[in-house]
Amino acid sequence: MMYGFGWNGISGWGWIGMTVMMVFWVALLALVIYAVSRAFSQPTQSPSDSGDEDLATRALRERFARGEITEDEYRQVSSTLRDMAH
Repeated sequence: MMYGFGWNGISGWGWIGMTVMMVFWVALLALVIYAVSRAFSQPTQSPSDSGDEDLATRALRERFARGEITEDEYRQVSSTLRDMAH
């Protein structure tokens, strides 16, 4: 007898619950694998003096583009960065 529970004693909500739990565990496993791979991966680019200068210049340009600094401030800091590079 089925006693009104559907296939093998599992109701419709049971199948949904099992599916949700399966998706949850697969997603959790994928997240753990991603985190471990990110933790042990090597950086693709090693930092260098010219890379640091490029990073500083890029940050300066972004600040100017967002309107956080004026054109005069941009030119002054940009000049200072160029002088530091030489």
